[in-house]
Amino acid sequence: MEIVDYLLSAEKERREVVKVTDKYPNLTFEEAYVLQEKLIQKKEQEGARRIGLKLGLTSKAKQQMMGVHEAIYGYLMDNMLALEWEPIDFNQLIHPKAEPEIAFFIGEDLQGTNITAADVLQVTQYVAPAIEVIDSRYLDFKFTLADVIADNCSSARFVVGSKWMSPAGLDLGNLGMIMSKNGELSTVGAGAAVLGHPATSVAWAVNKLGEIGKGLKKGDIVLSGAISEAISFQPGDSILVQFAELGSVSFTCK
Repeated sequence: MEIVDYLLSAEKERREVVKVTDKYPNLTFEEAYVLQEKLIQKKEQEGARRIGLKLGLTSKAKQQMMGVHEAIYGYLMDNMLALEWEPIDFNQLIHPKAEPEIAFFIGEDLQGTNITAADVLQVTQYVAPAIEVIDSRYLDFKFTLADVIADNCSSARFVVGSKWMSPAGLDLGNLGMIMSKNGELSTVGAGAAVLGHPATSVAWAVNKLGEIGKGLKKGDIVLSGAISEAISFQPGDSILVQFAELGSVSFTCK
């Protein structure tokens, strides 16, 4: 539990800490997910509630860069949900960055180890534009994969846009996206950046959870993975993500 307390206090006290693997260089992915689960349980004991999942390392390029062959997942808690009309408080974060995402609203339970993208779309009630604010607790955002898994995949905040659509009529793989900061274009991308299709990434997560007897629950929100690289922001900045067909989502930072 020492590692869990270490990461939790770093988050609460808004301070960077050296990565866990400096002290435990042989930490495996399996052990890291066990630590992540304990971290989340601790947050639950303090009153937070799980409301879904987020995916990381969903781009093949990023996976190759990190020398891994699969994505990673973390949990979304109810106290991470930020609102478009309320500024995000920089003083609660360490070194935040914004990532454009497509959020999936799950309409019925889904569990198994052979789940496909089609199965995911079948149970998805709505998709919506989203921004995830990642904020690793590690010094200079430097970590190994085991470190980031243990740290609940750098989760901090997320904002969901107000336009929710059925995925049925949308070509999510080819959905174009532009992200701008203070009115200037920062990044562009398309849904295919997320493992070829965002639903493929969600299916991967369901299958991964299935291996430990878990799955998605009706009402869960899933952030399917970043559609472009993350951009950092400071107080006074505003971030806008616009999707073709799916509308936009934005936030300001104070």
